[in-house]
Amino acid sequence: MGLADMRRSYDGTPLTEADLHEDPIVQVARWVAEAHDELKDATEVNAMAVATADARGRPSVRMALLKDLDERGLVFYTNLDSRKGREIRENPYASLCLHWQPVYRQIRVSGPVVEVSREEVDAYFAGRPPDSKRGAWASEQSAPIADRAAIEARMEELGRRFPDDDAIPTPTNWGGFRVEPDEIELWQGRPDRLHDRFLWTREGDGWTRVRLQP
Repeated sequence: MGLADMRRSYDGTPLTEADLHEDPIVQVARWVAEAHDELKDATEVNAMAVATADARGRPSVRMALLKDLDERGLVFYTNLDSRKGREIRENPYASLCLHWQPVYRQIRVSGPVVEVSREEVDAYFAGRPPDSKRGAWASEQSAPIADRAAIEARMEELGRRFPDDDAIPTPTNWGGFRVEPDEIELWQGRPDRLHDRFLWTREGDGWTRVRLQP
């Protein structure tokens, strides 16, 4: 069977205006919580595509993990010298996409990006597993490296440098970004490709919402 022949019916739960909160951030949080309750044993519910573009507008996309969500926006953490870190500093706007195939749901978020405060970065970093902290020190994310042995050697050196699991500091080039939404779309898969889609667009201090054609 070829790719063009692959078919699946999206028998998702109907999504109507009555199901939606006026504040799209609240609605996003609801969907994330529902996905966590239903899918946490099957997948990383907070995995999301992060799309950025460089100064010339050339896009790139990769998966990252959503680590915070509140009225200010959606947060992920990374090496600030990584490709996405460099592109965000050149062009501080990004799009995010969370997709949960088993429940036929998708959330798309776009908006300007700001750096998370160092206090928030340090608080999050402190809660990471010790070897994940060492890994953040070991990796010059997105830079070339000779082979796997080279990065493993760095990890061994970091083990000697930071032997105390509770005393590993945050690297100065490691931080977080918050996408401050100006556009949020919820998509619910439905049969015959007649999906339910709702788009919120920020206007001043509020939001406008429309239903989109599938």
